[in-house]
Amino acid sequence: MTTVDPDTAAPPSPAADRVRRRAAGDPVKALLHRHRELCERAVDPLEIAAGLEAHGITDRTAARFRHRDVFSLAEELYARSPRGEVPAAAPALVPAGPSAYRAFGCALLPGALAASAAAADQAWAGPAAVAATVAALVWPGRAAGGRFPWLAHLLAAVVAGWAAYRYGTALAVGLALAVAPGHLLAAAFAAGGRARLGGSRALEDFADRARPLLFAAVAGFIGAAAGAAALAGAPLPVAVPLALLLFLTRLLLRHGSRRGPVAAALALALIPVPAAAPAAAAALLVHTVLALSRASAHARP
Repeated sequence: MTTVDPDTAAPPSPAADRVRRRAAGDPVKALLHRHRELCERAVDPLEIAAGLEAHGITDRTAARFRHRDVFSLAEELYARSPRGEVPAAAPALVPAGPSAYRAFGCALLPGALAASAAAADQAWAGPAAVAATVAALVWPGRAAGGRFPWLAHLLAAVVAGWAAYRYGTALAVGLALAVAPGHLLAAAFAAGGRARLGGSRALEDFADRARPLLFAAVAGFIGAAAGAAALAGAPLPVAVPLALLLFLTRLLLRHGSRRGPVAAALALALIPVPAAAPAAAAALLVHTVLALSRASAHARP
């Protein structure tokens, strides 16, 4: 075996030196290579900013790349990413199309089905209301992270079914009637979050803008759930926390949150004590505020 004396080894070529110096002086280039797929498929810099945040890059981290915040860094990555066509800028306001009307029509179905079956005194009114309410959790579409894709939906069905068994058909009807306002508020929150993402210049700035919007959606839904429960004749202390728990589940699944905290909150609600459902809803609300204040939760699916 031949041994190379480091003193007599050939020095690196000037071209290799220039490449190393250029890479060391351009840290954004290495980041671009690391997140090439994200940068090339993004339709605007906001998608890149959300994706970088999801990978743990914060405004403080962006300073190492000579940028004041993640949004500024994302703009450079977007500008330097090769793409075939420059996508047209999305309009600020997009009128509701047929799909939006169809979605709202589907959101009306659980309440209409449950109320009509209960009014006709059908024995299957309670189970039908539970099934329709849980099916509404699947409609929004975007998949959440985790190994068991249907765990949250299965637990939601068990929670709603167990509550309807304990408290009667009126509770199931109240939950079903709350689906329509929940759909509208979830859609309004998603649109508002996207708009605030476009107007933010830092991750903390976006979080400060997103939290009041989330609190407004939650407060609006609590009022709507109370009205639905009163209309159905369901007990408010039971119906409202359960409806809120399902609404938060819908929000988190729609925005790609991990299923672990959602499943844990739903499992907590199954404990046969009166305080279980309010405690589960409160715990999931805390997690929702933390999860949906992140820019990555509002990237396009």
